[in-house]
Amino acid sequence: MDTFQQYLVEKTSYIEQHLLPALEQQGVPTQLYESMKYSLMAGGKRLRPMLVLAVLEALDKPMERGVPFAVALEMIHTYSLIHDDLPAMDDDDLRRGKPTNHKVFGEATAILAGDALLTRAFAYIAEAYQERSDVAPITTVKLIAELGKRAGATGMVGGQMADIEGEGKQLDLEQLEFIHRHKTGDLLVAALRGGGYLAEASEAQMDALTRYGVCIGLAFQIQDDILNVEGDAAELGKAVGSDADREKATYPLLLGLAESKDRLTALIAEAKAALADAGIEHSALSPLADYVQNRNK
Repeated sequence: MDTFQQYLVEKTSYIEQHLLPALEQQGVPTQLYESMKYSLMAGGKRLRPMLVLAVLEALDKPMERGVPFAVALEMIHTYSLIHDDLPAMDDDDLRRGKPTNHKVFGEATAILAGDALLTRAFAYIAEAYQERSDVAPITTVKLIAELGKRAGATGMVGGQMADIEGEGKQLDLEQLEFIHRHKTGDLLVAALRGGGYLAEASEAQMDALTRYGVCIGLAFQIQDDILNVEGDAAELGKAVGSDADREKATYPLLLGLAESKDRLTALIAEAKAALADAGIEHSALSPLADYVQNRNK
């Protein structure tokens, strides 16, 4: 196992040990709790929380300062996956190689589990940072505002809406990238900017982190689209070719596979240039960008 793979394993393990304790609340109905837990603990890349921690490390601040925000991000990402998989949305049977939440718990419980994870995320940020002396109250406000903006109607949810409206239509590159800047990219940008707030980054560094996030968000989606064409279903944990079956606009459909791969490479280079501008090109964020490009699931 190379050094960066070891880094991924260690950070994933570190993040996952903090997820379940954050779910603990008095008075949650058992079936709802089990549904929330099922999807939150179903594995995954944990990329968004990892970005929070990597920014803090890059700017020489304690990594554990980012844990509550990182956990909240993963809750919101998980809620979005539960809802994405529903019959009214993508109608998927598998997620990470396991039956999707609504296949196990039913549609009504899956919807409520997503709702509960979304609202718990914001409460957890407020509760956890209220108890810390090393995070100013104004920083907590900024974290909540950033996450609300990036996860909501002007961010991830807006991107999901544009994606639905674009199904079965011939989109141009600008329209396709609008979808993915928001649907995929905005939570990644939230992770990076949240890490920046917690690490007391300068305005120039915040701008560079935002650019990096936009680039890896688009790159992440391009690689997703490529894997949906030529990936391995067993490794992916979901069906291959489902985008074509649903007539979804994708990079390979619009640009072809070869040009999609060229676009992916250019975005990763641009992301690394942003890190150089911020003076953190030697941090874990650089190999993280390579990971986004080279992942096979």
